[in-house]
Amino acid sequence: MTCDLLAPLADRLTSGAGLEVYNPGDGTLIATVGICDETELAQMIVAADHARSDWARRTAQERADLLRRWHALVLEHLEELAEIVTLESGKPLAEARSEVRYGAGFIEWFAEEGKRAYGEIIPSHHSGKRLLTLRQPVGTCAAITPWNFPVAMITRKVAPALAAGCSMVVKPAEATPLSALFLELLAHRAGIPVGLFAVAPTTDPAMAGRVFCTHPLVRKLSFTGSTRVGKILMAQAAHQITRLSLELGGNAPFLVFDDADLDVAADAVLVAKFRNAGQTCVCANRILVQDSVHDAFVEKLVARVARLKAGDGRLAETDIGPLIDAGAARRVGDLVRRAVELGAEVRCGGTGAGGAFLDPTVLTGVHAGMPIVQSEIFGPVAPVMRFTDEAEAIALANATPYGLAAYMFARDMGRVWRVMEALECGMVAVNDGALSTEVAPFGGIKQSGLGREGSRHGLAEYLDIKYAMLGALGT
Repeated sequence: MTCDLLAPLADRLTSGAGLEVYNPGDGTLIATVGICDETELAQMIVAADHARSDWARRTAQERADLLRRWHALVLEHLEELAEIVTLESGKPLAEARSEVRYGAGFIEWFAEEGKRAYGEIIPSHHSGKRLLTLRQPVGTCAAITPWNFPVAMITRKVAPALAAGCSMVVKPAEATPLSALFLELLAHRAGIPVGLFAVAPTTDPAMAGRVFCTHPLVRKLSFTGSTRVGKILMAQAAHQITRLSLELGGNAPFLVFDDADLDVAADAVLVAKFRNAGQTCVCANRILVQDSVHDAFVEKLVARVARLKAGDGRLAETDIGPLIDAGAARRVGDLVRRAVELGAEVRCGGTGAGGAFLDPTVLTGVHAGMPIVQSEIFGPVAPVMRFTDEAEAIALANATPYGLAAYMFARDMGRVWRVMEALECGMVAVNDGALSTEVAPFGGIKQSGLGREGSRHGLAEYLDIKYAMLGALGT
């Protein structure tokens, strides 16, 4: 079955040395992907820069038509893409299907939004002059994408770049290059020029980052990944003043106030914390619950989490797949063990089934000094903390250098507005555990990054503003 699934990618696979892709569920080798070295990557950038001139001259409608064909092909091949995502990332097949639909949504959205890259006429300061602005494509772009959403994190970057008239070279995560290559294949089948959008697998991510940041033809780099790596790229990009979009780490608080609907909040934790085995940048990392409802909420949460079944993502009964590899499972397990040593109590889970699997876990008795509170967990563990009042909740929520997402549950609208405005983050979900959509701006503040993806703001990331003054027009 795997051979048939990957047959369309045969010319990108190799039987020799290359990037080996493993199934995190059982550790088996899926395929070996041919890789790019530094010289080949530079050649891809040159080819992309050459292709972009003709692409930028096309009308927005012409670009939109090709993006729509790509969108249609992604949905036509939804099952194949979802199976590839499950094979290489481990996430349950139902989640993989949802990701493919979500990723396709960015292509459709930006196909339309590219037709709205409006300039403006500015009221003039002088009767003989007219002032206007144009929005023009940034140029040749590069992207580095993560393994946790190997389809959506590519379309979220590539679609606005192409819609704006830019070209794009993508280095996918080493763990998940196959879905990236399949997306590239479908884009080329749709009529998007070869070279304009190119995928560059490599076993040397540091080299790719350095080339993207320092190559004189690369005008913009979009990166989703850790804050540590984001800082390195930011420093390297200073050499060329390369424009950056950085979607980095998070430490999202999930606040439950005493007037919240506890059942709604407990259900939302399953989405905000346990989707993709807790491996999302907007995962609820700290569950903060007001004293008076703490015990009742924990009872509801534990009952729900205890029913989640961890297993092979290809099986219909699986709720939680493996982590991306055994090392990730060990790291998260170490955070749990350290929390218990410091006084936390395991209310369910807390153990692993071996390999990359870790049982969905709820911890109580957690306090702010524990590493599990200070770290981005990136695993299926929900640490629950108490707070007394609104002021303490806000202080605990903001006590982190990160500021990506936050969740809050309350019914008093005055409280909702006060807390929502006080939370130091780029995104807030109120009474809901899911906030990602192509129609809204995604991004953070503080050490969670720069720029926005999705919405009209995501298109603006790939456009420069040119001001023109027309003089000598008479009085």
